[in-house]
Amino acid sequence: MLSDTQKIGLGLSGFGIAFLMLGTLMLFDKGLLAVGNLLFISGLAFIIGLERTFWFFFQRHKWKASTSFFSGIIIVLFGWPIIGMILESYGFLLLFRGFIPATIAFLSRVPVVGFILNMPIIRTIVNALSSQTGRNNV
Repeated sequence: MLSDTQKIGLGLSGFGIAFLMLGTLMLFDKGLLAVGNLLFISGLAFIIGLERTFWFFFQRHKWKASTSFFSGIIIVLFGWPIIGMILESYGFLLLFRGFIPATIAFLSRVPVVGFILNMPIIRTIVNALSSQTGRNNV
């Protein structure tokens, strides 16, 4: 069961991801990307709380990923969206790679997305990602 603040956080994170995708589709529009970044991070803070969000990003073994992620956000805000998004994407993958197999397992049950994820080439990539993170194959 989700609390009201967690529901708000899910909405903010969803809108953040939508703005990031829209900003990418609009040829890296820095305004949409900046809003997407702010919404995503604030949504994460609403979902897991401020203190846990702080400790998630600033653990000693995640310094490289957090530095890359936040540097990418700052570079996007300064007006170099392509370089910033590359740096931010690298940091995002490093930070959230433990969640990727669980997310893919969940999405494989969604009708249209599940059909795409169960294609042989995609399945091979998913299994390779799962084995790199130490998780069981999906």
